[in-house]
Amino acid sequence: MKIYTRTGDAGDTSFFDGTRVRKSEPRVDAYGEVDEVNACLGLARASCSDHDIDAELVHLQQDLFALGARLADPGEKIAARVTKAALGDEDVTRLEQLIDRYEAELPPLRRFILAGGSPTGAALHLARAVCRRAERRMVALEPAVDGVLVRYVNRLSDLLFVMARAANHRAGAAETEW
Repeated sequence: MKIYTRTGDAGDTSFFDGTRVRKSEPRVDAYGEVDEVNACLGLARASCSDHDIDAELVHLQQDLFALGARLADPGEKIAARVTKAALGDEDVTRLEQLIDRYEAELPPLRRFILAGGSPTGAALHLARAVCRRAERRMVALEPAVDGVLVRYVNRLSDLLFVMARAANHRAGAAETEW
């Protein structure tokens, strides 16, 4: 299979059901933002020496592929037949459990903190900001996307913030308060 197809040379692309749309279509923009979050997680992994965090980032990257697939399927047919594209309430609960686990090892927040710290922590802060942008794109879609997808990406941004703090804490990188 070749990486190029030439089918998008005129500025359009296809959803999973074959519908052709402009690449500027809001749904394409939303899953493009999700892809950018995924790339940011790859950047974080490239500098990550913490096996626990790296393993969670791999799982999150797989989830983001599922999320992108769901966004590229406005007819909502893929999740029913492709199990790896399914995201549900149990995935949101998993993120909440991870947040609680990482927060347990951190000093409580007293003030806002500036993004930065270790290379992994800084990359996770970037991923969090991009994740918030993806969330804004998703909630603007009409018709609205499945609510579990919005809950997932909302919780993911919280997790990425806590993971950035945990990565910095584990690396001995101080947080700069604002």
